[in-house]
Amino acid sequence: MADEKSYGWAGKMLRVNLTTGSITTEPTEPYKDYIGGMGLANKIMFDEVPAGTDPLSPENKIIFAVGPLTASGVPLAGRTTICSLSTFTKDHLIVDAHCGGMIGARIKQAGYDAIIVEGASDKPVYLNIVNDKVEIKDAGFVWGLGTRATTEALSRAESTKACVAAIGPAGENLLPYSCIINSRNHSAGAGTGAVMGSKKLKALVVEGNRPVYVKDPQAVADLSDYMLREVIGSNNNHVVPSTQQEWAEYYDEGSRWNAQKGLNWELAEGGPVETGEPKPGELNTVGYRCLLSVHKMMLGSAAEPYVIKTNGCHGCPIHCYADLRMQSSADAGSFETSGNTCMANAGFTFMNMILKWNVDKDAELLMNAVLTNTMDDLGFWCNYGQFYRDFAHCYKEGIFQRVLPADEYGSIDWDKFTSLDPSFFIDVCNKIVRNDSELSYIAHGPLVWCERWNDQAWFDTTASCLINYRGWPVHHAHECFGQVGALYNMVFNRDPMVHSAVNFQGCGLPIDVKKAIGAEVWGGEDAVDPVKDYTPMNEHKANFAWWSAVTDVLHDSLTVCNWVWPMTMSPTKARDYRGDLDLEAKFFKAVTGEDVTTDDLYKAGEKIMTLQRCNTMRGMGTDDFRNVHDTITSWPFNEDPDKQPFTKGTKKLERNDWNSALTMFYKRFSWDEQKGCPTAEYLDENGMSDVKEAMQAAGLM
Repeated sequence: MADEKSYGWAGKMLRVNLTTGSITTEPTEPYKDYIGGMGLANKIMFDEVPAGTDPLSPENKIIFAVGPLTASGVPLAGRTTICSLSTFTKDHLIVDAHCGGMIGARIKQAGYDAIIVEGASDKPVYLNIVNDKVEIKDAGFVWGLGTRATTEALSRAESTKACVAAIGPAGENLLPYSCIINSRNHSAGAGTGAVMGSKKLKALVVEGNRPVYVKDPQAVADLSDYMLREVIGSNNNHVVPSTQQEWAEYYDEGSRWNAQKGLNWELAEGGPVETGEPKPGELNTVGYRCLLSVHKMMLGSAAEPYVIKTNGCHGCPIHCYADLRMQSSADAGSFETSGNTCMANAGFTFMNMILKWNVDKDAELLMNAVLTNTMDDLGFWCNYGQFYRDFAHCYKEGIFQRVLPADEYGSIDWDKFTSLDPSFFIDVCNKIVRNDSELSYIAHGPLVWCERWNDQAWFDTTASCLINYRGWPVHHAHECFGQVGALYNMVFNRDPMVHSAVNFQGCGLPIDVKKAIGAEVWGGEDAVDPVKDYTPMNEHKANFAWWSAVTDVLHDSLTVCNWVWPMTMSPTKARDYRGDLDLEAKFFKAVTGEDVTTDDLYKAGEKIMTLQRCNTMRGMGTDDFRNVHDTITSWPFNEDPDKQPFTKGTKKLERNDWNSALTMFYKRFSWDEQKGCPTAEYLDENGMSDVKEAMQAAGLM
């Protein structure tokens, strides 16, 4: 009898039309060349959403997509790609939001590789999914609620086994900076909350209890043990501890492997639990390595007394952030418990990089906790810190006082802000997300407010961190290996969320070890420069930049966490600190039964990146990426005026070198070397003739 099981993939997708109420399924098979996740969702968007579609119209779609490794037992395979059209950048081009939490696993366990939502309801609804049973239900009783109350109400109404992915008032009110929250504080940004709000879709409630079949379960288990024992590091795959420890040859103060003697989970049941000094090879202590909330770049040691436990996504052995319990947050009118990671965790800290106020660490922690709790509950997205920077700038420079109507400016208690009363954030964020005032434009993004408020110079100011004139900020840009980081910050239609290079940069290994690994992976030691000691562009750097973008896209399609993958390096001295870049292919074969190489997967990632490039080209109406899309702002060339490019102590770029970098990068992707657009030859050679024909029909190829 033929084996009819689908290994890795669930084998079908769910399509829901909120206008007609139609609920159907269709096979995943036609999309498997694009792997899943980002690739699958981008192909559907390319095929079904015409160029120029309004992101808030019923004709736009929002696609929740997972990959063949999701919920398969592969570590860190708990991500979800959510694909739609941008609400906040130029031309409203295709974007991907990505989130962790539990929603991806539940979608897969319910039997789907993707959920395609189209049309729009005329009243608030939520989508309730329990395996094959799919219903569109009235959401009037939760419309207007925050994400926490919505999650609780829908869990009580349906099942505490379900995962709820909900929008808050920001999404309901179509605020461009809105997000989707699942599992309390796992955020999918890029304005996806507003797209759901435009469809009157309050939430997805997903419960699944179907098995996810894998071809070789023992191989998955063995590979998992091997990865945890020898290869994986801590958050961002940092592979040395942040303090000197007996077992470690190296340490680095910037590492997020911050377990150490005396560092405790203070509020653990039964009393504090010391992280100690977990060593490579100890499978049961991997989760002790990262207590990110007390890392100096996030909340700092002031958070330590409030740590309940570390937390993370489905299938995660690392847990990259900590849950806190703070009575002072509740006393300020917010929630007692908080927890998030990265930019969302420390909004006031990033504001204060511009304000430069002298703030006590305990007060800073409280401001951060209330701000992140408020924004997550409202479903209000920070755009990788851009909101924090913009708000602080507009306050400090008097822009709010200049542009807000007098009665509106006077209605805001600014003294609360200057006196560090955290309830200020509750007041001002609730005002912003109503999206009915002049102040709300701060959350439409700088593409809108800079023009409206006559502050275009902000784009060219180092403090803004805006990296592209089309409206998005840096995300590990040229501070991360110079031209390498700047290049991958250009190619998406939002901040790129690429961690492949920055993980390597910050891993903690000495530069000579990094250079040796760089030579093995990208062709030469000159692919890798010391921090702020950058050299001119070369082909090995182009390889590095290509690899960084391609591995990120691959991970968002499989779907696994690019915060920790790829495993370029290892904490294991016996391995000479080398990681294993074949792990994705090994897991892919074990899960799906399909025999692929690492090069095969990289080629698929390149293909998916090229597909998104085609969709972007169609949306822009031009093939000239160099001059229209990949338009880096001027401050990276003008900062540090007393230093020359390629001198120690600056990350400053040089114009001619940047143009060479673009040319080499385009060449590495087999795109047109002058324009940066995909070529007809590439599309034909890679099984994308249908994409080529669509581009030709649009007069763009």
